[in-house]
Amino acid sequence: MGKVILSEFVTLDGVMEDPGGGEGLEQGGWQIPFFDDDINAYAKEVLSESDALLLGRVTFEHFAQAWPSITDGEGFADRMNSISKFVASRTLAEPLEWNATLIKGDVVEEVNRLKQDRTLLLNGSGELARTLMQHGAIDDYRIWIHPVALGAGKRLFPDGLGLKGLTLRETHTTGKGVVILALDAAR
Repeated sequence: MGKVILSEFVTLDGVMEDPGGGEGLEQGGWQIPFFDDDINAYAKEVLSESDALLLGRVTFEHFAQAWPSITDGEGFADRMNSISKFVASRTLAEPLEWNATLIKGDVVEEVNRLKQDRTLLLNGSGELARTLMQHGAIDDYRIWIHPVALGAGKRLFPDGLGLKGLTLRETHTTGKGVVILALDAAR
């Protein structure tokens, strides 16, 4: 039995929007000053636990534009580029590039089917993440809390979500002060 791992960069005030600056928002790129070897190692660990990526359209388009041209000596980029991807979108059509398959039909139903035999890693993809949270389809939360507050932006946990019963499994603090919470969803 697989699972869905949600791995999200957020600010102290819960903003998840444009951590890498690729979306061109005024406050975008807020994660970049906190990137260090600790974050790199933990990201590699989470990616290695996963059989496939699960992405919404916007995140998929940003990743597919950037990752194919990235190389590194540690194999992270090779893994990102070679791993299967499942993309939730109402506007994209197949065939997709970058080893990706379009999710068709009910996204919650399809994700629950996919996770029967594989572990899916969901990065970014705020709308998809919130949809799956509302339907209890996320099993493992990895929340990367960055020591910065933006005061505005799209939040991971919007008002009215009603998410209950997360259990803290472990914490990890990076050298630059990012606190990574690993939480299990209640079952």
